[in-house]
Amino acid sequence: MERRDFLKTSALGLAGTMVPSSLMAASSKKKASANDKIRLGFIGLGQQANYLLSSFIRMDDVQVVAGCDVYDIKRDRFVNTVTNYYTEKGMKKCAPAMYEDYNDLLAREDIDAVVIATPDHWHAAIAIAACKARKDVYLEKPMTLTVYEGQQLVKAVRKYGRILQVGSQQRSSSEFIHAANMAREGELGQIRKVELFVGRWDGQPFPVKCPREKEAVPAGLNWEKWLGPLTESDYVYYYPDIDPLLNENGGENCWGAWRWYKKTGGGYMTDWGAHMFDIVQWAVGKDCSGPTEVIPPGYSFYKNLTYKYDNGIVVEETTFDEHGQGVKIYGDNGWIAVHRGMLYASDPKFEMKVEDNDVPFEARAGHHRVFIESVKSRIDPNVPVEVGHSSCTMCNIGIIAGELGRPLVWNPIVQKFMHDDEANALKHYDYREGYGNLLDV
Repeated sequence: MERRDFLKTSALGLAGTMVPSSLMAASSKKKASANDKIRLGFIGLGQQANYLLSSFIRMDDVQVVAGCDVYDIKRDRFVNTVTNYYTEKGMKKCAPAMYEDYNDLLAREDIDAVVIATPDHWHAAIAIAACKARKDVYLEKPMTLTVYEGQQLVKAVRKYGRILQVGSQQRSSSEFIHAANMAREGELGQIRKVELFVGRWDGQPFPVKCPREKEAVPAGLNWEKWLGPLTESDYVYYYPDIDPLLNENGGENCWGAWRWYKKTGGGYMTDWGAHMFDIVQWAVGKDCSGPTEVIPPGYSFYKNLTYKYDNGIVVEETTFDEHGQGVKIYGDNGWIAVHRGMLYASDPKFEMKVEDNDVPFEARAGHHRVFIESVKSRIDPNVPVEVGHSSCTMCNIGIIAGELGRPLVWNPIVQKFMHDDEANALKHYDYREGYGNLLDV
């Protein structure tokens, strides 16, 4: 974003502040004074981090003190952005400390919380390390990429008494809150079916095959640290989406292509599915639980990826209108459909007016504000780790069903496929040598 948009985005975003919805105590740590500043470190400094920074840095009770990335261009951009902003605010000695290794940032005792916006295959390991270092965590979605990663992160958050907010910001957006409330409060009657759309690549929502050609690694990128638990055979294609001139739009010309491959981003199923399945779970009252059956598209008479819950609700991933990614909830009394910035229903009584907002959705501060208030109060935010895990699990088991091409029976209580060793073997993958202990709690 241009600088003028950076300031406008952040100022307007604060108007959307919300109060945390959960009342569960997260830690015995002494509550912070209302006047204390929460000192933040950022790990992963790409395009999404730019949006998050534009929100957090504008908060009077937050100070951004450090950043970490394996690409020097991104580190330079972050230093310039933060230093220039604080200098104009009259602060001295405000340049953030910069690191290439996230462990060095986590070792600092003066950092209260971290914002993690790395490529997805690093989410679980870095978040667990942050918990061990007694840092609270704002973690971009998808929370994790495998079922096992999610299980381990849940353990870490609770073992070390940390606050973790998943970046499922639709939960703090008025149109999605309204749609979920219409379903949860019984206004739509008995819920029978939910349709959602996560997007398509080559006609399907699942991860695409990773290209086998290898592009030259840009100078200044530590490719070994970028790969982390992956091997060269897992991923050999780097998308050079950074303008080394650091032009006024931040140098990011598009989202990194790593999002579309199984072990780095999970395709549309996790990239957008983490948002839309999250709203489905919330609306039908299945947070921290999940479906009991998942059926891949093309199996028998099932045209689309289909989930079934134990209460009879059916969830189908499909294009239900022309507006792109969204959710449509059907009840005995009618239906309601919601997209970012749009809501409509079978009856006007189910609708609400969605206010125009020229702030980019990713930069609106309401969801981020929930995190800061949770850090201070030690009360769980509106998307705590268990909720993030169950929403990600919906994405992951759908990918597994698509890969195997057959229906799967899922037990959301024990988090296993029933009597299916082949499917259970796909709940995680082996990290490469030297990285296997990153998920130890």
